[in-house]
Amino acid sequence: MHMENNVFEQMAKRYDTEDRIELANIIVKEVRPQLQNSKTKTLIDYGSGTGLISLELTDLVDSALLVDSSNQMLEVAQAKISHKEIDNAKVLYSDFTQETPELKADIVLVSLVLLHIPDTTKILRELYNILNDDGKLIIIDFDKNDKINHPMVHNGFEHNELKQKLQEVGFAATTIETFHHGNRIFMNQDASMFISTSVK
Repeated sequence: MHMENNVFEQMAKRYDTEDRIELANIIVKEVRPQLQNSKTKTLIDYGSGTGLISLELTDLVDSALLVDSSNQMLEVAQAKISHKEIDNAKVLYSDFTQETPELKADIVLVSLVLLHIPDTTKILRELYNILNDDGKLIIIDFDKNDKINHPMVHNGFEHNELKQKLQEVGFAATTIETFHHGNRIFMNQDASMFISTSVK
């Protein structure tokens, strides 16, 4: 067992750098109040990575499904789930930009994921369809940042533009606010993060 732990810790270390853990903790603190009174609700964490965020939220929901398109990251997440004996969390290997899953959830969390997906409206539509009626979409991402220019990544999001896209997809109401400013947290640039919550 001891050796397994070692392997697990090495794997986790490869992904869970101190910076990432620190950022995840800030996000967790921001998301937890959003999940008050969600004891009967199901959560999908889309683009969960190793579960740094959603595995800190499992006490607030009925069940959590961690979805990612990286098998290695999900292996680390699964190891954490076993290790911490979290009995209401599972992992699923999937990429919603490629396939539409037959999934339903009350809450979908998308943390620092939108910036990696070229077609924002398309993925928002997929997430809208996964949500149950009155379901809630929680997005955490970076505010628009003109210092960043990268072919694979959106340089953050402008609140009103994102709000408009969410509305187009069908969300009834959205609130967006910036909650954290940090040094070199986005492609080595200082940046700020927002939380957006939308109701279906």
